[in-house]
Amino acid sequence: MAMFDKLIANLKSSRKTIVFTEGTDARILEAAARLQKDDLMDVILCGNVDAVKAAAKNGGFDVSKACILDPLTYPEFDQMVDKMVELRKGKMTKEECQDLLKKSNYFGTMLVKMGKADSLLGGATYSTADTVRPALQIIKTKKGANLVSSSFILFREKDGKEERIAMGDCAINISYEDTVDKATGEVTYTAAQKLAEVAVETAKTASFFGIDPKVAVLSFSTYGSGKGGTVKLSHDAVIEARKKDPNLVIDGEFQFDAAVSPVVAKTKCPESKVAGQANTFIFPLIEAGNIGYKIAQRLGGYEAYGPILQGLNAPINDLSRGCNADEVYKMAIITAGMAE
Repeated sequence: MAMFDKLIANLKSSRKTIVFTEGTDARILEAAARLQKDDLMDVILCGNVDAVKAAAKNGGFDVSKACILDPLTYPEFDQMVDKMVELRKGKMTKEECQDLLKKSNYFGTMLVKMGKADSLLGGATYSTADTVRPALQIIKTKKGANLVSSSFILFREKDGKEERIAMGDCAINISYEDTVDKATGEVTYTAAQKLAEVAVETAKTASFFGIDPKVAVLSFSTYGSGKGGTVKLSHDAVIEARKKDPNLVIDGEFQFDAAVSPVVAKTKCPESKVAGQANTFIFPLIEAGNIGYKIAQRLGGYEAYGPILQGLNAPINDLSRGCNADEVYKMAIITAGMAE
């Protein structure tokens, strides 16, 4: 698949290591075996060594080349605890850090932080929160980022042509509210600035996957045709996104039909450089985003890859608990392929 060409080229030019937090899961083991057979990356599986080997044998998966690390027997566990205490800066005791690092989601994240792995993929059994929380606490947001968000890359072939679109945020930020300083009562980061950050980061992700981003910030209104709800948020987010990245091709607020239909766009917003041809869609609420990408996936025939987490200092990605082994395999290529 063409969208994976750049990622695979990255992996072949610079060897990367990925850590899977759920080493005994059959889907993880099947994907790990395939990754090793294709010689795309080095693999770390978290879990009890005997349990991981038994699960692999039971499923008929050859993971003999993978490194299996058990938090309870890891030789550098004490150094890992000390590092986490330092990172948490008084927010956690040594005992609390010890307890957390015995869990594979925290242990795997610290392996990335300590340079033992370049990337992490989790969520086959962990919730999204259990993947994102350790990433926020240990990997932390990159310079200039104020929040972690996510996007999905959706792909399909139609009439012999390859189509790709991006959607954000469909998995992390439930809604957007102003951040207020508790001491002064002043707004330090507005809801619109947050949604604008999601738009800018999603456009970057889209570009990485070969999409020339034309970004539509969505609502139930086009250019003020509706009032209330998310209309002002989406409208203001466009203004803020243009401040963050003056070169970004972004517009809105749009209803979805105005964003994708040239006929509707000609009627509602004929001067827009985005309307009728958008390929990167920003949702003002997680409900809309999550429903939207699943409609595209199930009724539109798109393959959906994600959630791809944005704003972190290292590639940490989340799986759907309903994923299959092929999805794990492809998400591993995406995750490791995004590592610098």
